[in-house]
Amino acid sequence: MAKLLIIDDERGIRNTLREILADEGHTVEVAENGKQGLEMAQSKAYDLIYSDIKMPEMDGLELLAAIKNQHTDDFESADCPVVMITGHGDVETAVQALKMGAYDFLLKPLDLNRILITTKNALESKSLKQETKQLRKRVASKGPQMIGESAAITRVREIINKVAPTEARVLITGPNGTGKEVVAHLIHENSARANGPMVEVNCAAIPSELIESELFGHMKGSFTGAVKDRAGKFEQADGGTLFLDEIGDMSLAAQTKVLRALQESEITRVGSDKAIKVNVRVLAATNKDLQKEIAEGNFREDLFHRLNVIPIAVPALNERLEDIPLLVEHFTGHICDEQGIAKKTFDAGAIKALQAKDWTGNIRQLRNVVERLIILAGNKITAEDVNLYA
Repeated sequence: MAKLLIIDDERGIRNTLREILADEGHTVEVAENGKQGLEMAQSKAYDLIYSDIKMPEMDGLELLAAIKNQHTDDFESADCPVVMITGHGDVETAVQALKMGAYDFLLKPLDLNRILITTKNALESKSLKQETKQLRKRVASKGPQMIGESAAITRVREIINKVAPTEARVLITGPNGTGKEVVAHLIHENSARANGPMVEVNCAAIPSELIESELFGHMKGSFTGAVKDRAGKFEQADGGTLFLDEIGDMSLAAQTKVLRALQESEITRVGSDKAIKVNVRVLAATNKDLQKEIAEGNFREDLFHRLNVIPIAVPALNERLEDIPLLVEHFTGHICDEQGIAKKTFDAGAIKALQAKDWTGNIRQLRNVVERLIILAGNKITAEDVNLYA
């Protein structure tokens, strides 16, 4: 059940409230004045506070203001609802308290049913606010984030900030697992197209015979299985951003059509001869050396130059080992939240052991290792755990 605090200089009021609420199964603590009550609220986490308005040393309005103005991590009861207790002659003051952030007020003499209903509603309100706060936190945490303060990642962040507001095409390079898709999302979300669609295409995951249909769409009957007209990714991204991931794996035939789409800002569906205008910003990414692919005849040089207006090279994790403590902290919070377990910690030895490893799988590999350690190790993860499980 809930933990409640009653602050009132009248012993009779304190005892009555404590008995009523304790009978409901709540844990109830009391304070004789506002100053004592504030000290208790600062040191402990309460789910609901009842406070008289007229009290010596610190009255209820001063107490309420002190509680509502201390929204810090160190103040345990910052989000706690406060119900004011007042006499009939102080209703105007109670209304003022509501404007200051009080949840409700009770009139003396206290009414049993009103106490129970107010307590129930206040606790439900606090629970709902906590759920909303957690939901917002989870939603926000799913957005793209670039974690790190190393010189290498700071440089990438600086380029993103400069290029995002423009319409320039960007070619993002780097090994697998470094976060190239995060860079693409950050560019989109900080651009004038942020309210438009962000459409992703993994060129390596689509068979070469289907890539053109996927990108440009098709007409009904244009090939076996084309049972209806279908818009491609370029059309779907109209007014927004198209992210071509692993573009180094795209067939030469599809590259030719992508080049035309970039040159003329129009596409043609498979099985049609009608050109469709599209307004799309293209971002591309690859883990391949496109200059080498060009030399070997696997990639069009003219397409490379069309895409490579602004190059962004995302560093491998082995090039930014100093970011591992921040990355571990970030992943630990998310993973513990996802697993529904208390947050675990990595001691200095564990961090040092992680920094000594060879991260061929980059950020993706680090996250997997952190999740494995959180699941298999104890509450405090050590270098011994890293050597055993990583």
